[in-house]
Amino acid sequence: MNTLLNRPELLAEICSATDAEQGVPTLEQSLQRIEPKIGLRHVLTRGSWHRPGGVVDKGLTSISSNLRRWAEQESADDVDTLIANYADADYLVTRLAGKTHYFTAVTGERPADFIQLEIEQLQEVVERPLVIPDWYPDSLEEFLEPVDYPRLSPTPVGPPFYRFRRVTPIARLLDETAGEPGSFTALRRFLDDWAQSSAVEGGHFCRHWILALREYMDRDGEVRQTATPVTTFSGSLPDLPPGERLGGAELANAIHAYDRVVGYPFAWFFHMLSRQAENYQLARAVLRDLMGAYDYLPARDLKVLRQWEARSYAV
Repeated sequence: MNTLLNRPELLAEICSATDAEQGVPTLEQSLQRIEPKIGLRHVLTRGSWHRPGGVVDKGLTSISSNLRRWAEQESADDVDTLIANYADADYLVTRLAGKTHYFTAVTGERPADFIQLEIEQLQEVVERPLVIPDWYPDSLEEFLEPVDYPRLSPTPVGPPFYRFRRVTPIARLLDETAGEPGSFTALRRFLDDWAQSSAVEGGHFCRHWILALREYMDRDGEVRQTATPVTTFSGSLPDLPPGERLGGAELANAIHAYDRVVGYPFAWFFHMLSRQAENYQLARAVLRDLMGAYDYLPARDLKVLRQWEARSYAV
């Protein structure tokens, strides 16, 4: 575990040395060799995002890997000069089309006891002409990030490649921020509910969820972080049972069927919480049943559900 956490340069080397066209299983095998005993496993891939790229000529030969830096150097803060100098160059702007591969390794029994490793898969593709005929931006910022422009076919400039993003010991992250007001409050309760419920019977938390980590700057200029649970369920996630229409045996069958599809007990409850109040009626319908003649949840799950009823939350 120490090698995985303390040798980011090794992770970067593995990413550089692994051919992305061979697929994630090859990357997973390469990463597992670092520490074979910890059970590092690929659990999710999230895609459809992109970053600014650089500049290439019409033959797709790189002029610069960083559009902003190149434009600032070539324009001398005068966008009209840049347009005039490169109007006939037939240069193209690129972007980095990306997706993120998530790997997790269990480090203990608590839901937060896991390491999360993020590896990006990137490919530079053509986005637009550098200079668009009959379009004259008012500023360099508008030139760099035009609101409306003709997009070109995303022709690959080179093969896809891997890049190490970060590795995070989740328990340590939560411990280090424990004293900060409001820090990960909902997430901590989400994890506590998991530990108290029958969901633990379906495997460790990190095999069913990853945390989408984001950094932001607060009003005092301090860098803060958010962590949003994202399911690792592959394929199309089923709709939650309609609590406003179902009850009794029909509702019991519906939530148990949902759990079987997702792969662990009490899954419907955690997916309800992750959808930001999309279907709180479901929880209330189950509680009505259990306060009446029905008994289709384990006592530990009913306890969690009653705690939620007393003080509801979502992640």
